[in-house]
Amino acid sequence: MALGRLPRSVPGTRTPFPYQQLFILGLCRICEPIAFMSIFPYIYFMITSFHITNDEDQVGLYAGLVTSAFAFAEFSTGVFWGRLSDKIGRKPVLMIGLIGTLLSMLVFGFASSLPVALIARALGGALNGNIGVLQTTVAEIVTEKEHQPSAYAIMPFVWSLGSILGPLIGGALAEPCKNYPSVFSQGTLFDAYPFLLPNIVCAVILVVGILVGILFLEETHQEKRYRRDIGLETGRKILRLFDKEGGLESFDKFQDANFEESRSLLEDEAPPGYRTTEGSPRYPSSRSLSPAAPPYTRSMLGVQPHKKAAPPSIQTAFTRPVIVHIIGYGILAYHTMSFDQLMPIFLSSKVSTVPPKLPFQFTGGFGMKSRDEGVLMVGQGFYAMFAQAVLFPLLAKRFGCLKVFRMAVILWPALYFLVPYTVLLPPQYRVLGICFCLLWRTTAQALTYPPNNIMLANSAPSMLVLGAINGVAGSTASLCRAFGPTITGFVYSKGLSIGVSGLGWWVTGLVCIMGAMESLLMEERTNDSSGPSPMDDEEEATSDHTMIDPLTIDAAIVAATRPDDSSAENISKILIPLHPENRLPA
Repeated sequence: MALGRLPRSVPGTRTPFPYQQLFILGLCRICEPIAFMSIFPYIYFMITSFHITNDEDQVGLYAGLVTSAFAFAEFSTGVFWGRLSDKIGRKPVLMIGLIGTLLSMLVFGFASSLPVALIARALGGALNGNIGVLQTTVAEIVTEKEHQPSAYAIMPFVWSLGSILGPLIGGALAEPCKNYPSVFSQGTLFDAYPFLLPNIVCAVILVVGILVGILFLEETHQEKRYRRDIGLETGRKILRLFDKEGGLESFDKFQDANFEESRSLLEDEAPPGYRTTEGSPRYPSSRSLSPAAPPYTRSMLGVQPHKKAAPPSIQTAFTRPVIVHIIGYGILAYHTMSFDQLMPIFLSSKVSTVPPKLPFQFTGGFGMKSRDEGVLMVGQGFYAMFAQAVLFPLLAKRFGCLKVFRMAVILWPALYFLVPYTVLLPPQYRVLGICFCLLWRTTAQALTYPPNNIMLANSAPSMLVLGAINGVAGSTASLCRAFGPTITGFVYSKGLSIGVSGLGWWVTGLVCIMGAMESLLMEERTNDSSGPSPMDDEEEATSDHTMIDPLTIDAAIVAATRPDDSSAENISKILIPLHPENRLPA
């Protein structure tokens, strides 16, 4: 094994599924979809309360601007956060992202005008680079190919759970003085700021997520994971207070022993001496070489200073497969975010009384209230949890990620052309029709995002640049999420002005067709087939180091620590015959 990294797995054994850390990561992750999705049930009414325009057809455009502000800001800083996570670690960047979201929600709750709402959303996006960093963290936690479908489905599963709680919180708690007059009186803070309450609740949830992350989330960066983490130490002390049987203390001792051994392997130079936790069969337990030991001892033992493997350059990191998957990720982000933007507006729009002129000229929506929209989104979220946790892993293991991905994106465009026509169904079938469309969309999303993330991680030439790759992918997705709602909102408004409410949906469907065509350029690779990485080269380079028998090293250490002046001569007699230059050819 090369010095400077832990082995991916022991030959002949399987690494167990990392339930604990993925669970903790999920607890941190769920805060963001709750906060992000909570605005959708009331964004239409919030824009209306700003009194920007009297034209209801323009509300969709301004709602798109509010939604896009977060994504635009996230795009501008996504690469920075990805590269910063390569330098300082994943955990600090994830915590900064949660804190940024927390500040954004508080400001957004107090927004009484469009500029303040835009600034609040932009603040959250600029301080949040968690999209790419989360994918990198999952890739570093999960080292077995067999675990990838289940592991990569967890974060979308968590997002789906958040998409249940977020709209439920937003729809139920928005405008409390209007919806719950017996509890929230007129003239209070919540009357002046009718959308503050759901944002306060989301802020409290974010505080819990930040505390869980600080206390229990482990660093996954291969070079940063063994540094001291005061937050983890504090979390361990807290858990020890509730540990009645002492099992945690025994586990800690075992972990600390492994930590010391692994940390010595991960230092820039080789360990200061030969260490062992127990005595050899023939000799007493050996001591570490003292700092005062003779300077020639290290070189005479054949231990060379360890050199870190240089990560690939940006030019070599972004190979053709990586670029293709990033483009696919951006197209996915564009039309899925456009769907999320259009659907609440479509559901909130008043039912049209103008007779339709088929096949394209018709307007109107479902006239739903924010509370009803929240219930509908809750049902969608429950199904999404099933699709992410059960459906995708089964299909991925049966057919492979690439086939599942292509199947979903090729069938997806038809959905965008059908959705507008649900308003033309008989009244008793309209809700059933929209539920069918939501199930279709949720299934397609569950079968596209996880496999794309898996294929992107497997196509990376080295784990050392995975943070930068996912940072660029996250920024690309953020840019598309920003342009998607803005462009779609503009097209939707133009469509309403000419009596064609489906125009925004159909233009988005054309983008989805581009994604289906682009999927034909994708390739499915595995970690084993993605080519040699710099880490593998490093391992091969260090495999030629001289392997000295531990008993010989014990004898050399004893000789080195003798007080007499003949220690150098004693070591020479022991080790010089074993030096590579003095070995007899095999």
